[in-house]
Amino acid sequence: MLFFDPTFIFLIPAIILAIWAQALVSQRFTYYSKVRSTFGITGAELARRLLDNSGLYDIKIETIPGQLTDHYDPRAKVVRLSQATYNNSSIAALGVVAHEIGHALQHAKNYAPLVVRNAFAPVASFGSYFSWVIFFMGILFWSPTMIRFGIVLFSLVVLFTLITLPVEFDASKRAKRLLAEMGMPESEVIAVNKVLSAAAMTYIASMAMAMLQLLRMIFIAGLFGRRD
Repeated sequence: MLFFDPTFIFLIPAIILAIWAQALVSQRFTYYSKVRSTFGITGAELARRLLDNSGLYDIKIETIPGQLTDHYDPRAKVVRLSQATYNNSSIAALGVVAHEIGHALQHAKNYAPLVVRNAFAPVASFGSYFSWVIFFMGILFWSPTMIRFGIVLFSLVVLFTLITLPVEFDASKRAKRLLAEMGMPESEVIAVNKVLSAAAMTYIASMAMAMLQLLRMIFIAGLFGRRD
């Protein structure tokens, strides 16, 4: 079973969803990257304006390589914008930037799901790296304790993906509200929503993958338990 694992079939629905979600976000971002916003300002300028309007003068803005690598770093208090958004004035770029400012606002206001997610992040990272190693070592040496520990560790990864959803949905909600308050036309806000909704599907796909991986672990553990 370790060399040919039929339980891989558990993951097929999540893999299909992940491929579709990635294709959707790429298609929508590419399309709306070609549509210039009537704001006429770059992503970096929008980020600075939104931060200053919210009184977050101490948060810096930096550029990083890549596309859709944008993120807010709460430890460094830096909004890092990708090359695809930093100097871009398209609807897609401004929507992504506003989403990251939404995360900065969450951090400033101690938004509870974000606080919980940040607290869980180190544990989830450890679980992501080592849960399967511990799990399969438990099977190899037939150690029920290691098998259970591997499952518990991966359960924390699943919990992290669940906590991530409200954080991302709320950041997108804040982004659309911020842009509307700045005077972005409704048609452009609708376009931003299409881009951000597609991006949200990638998080849903990650959650589905994690949940099915956990189900797969439990199923494998059950098979080896019956062989004992």
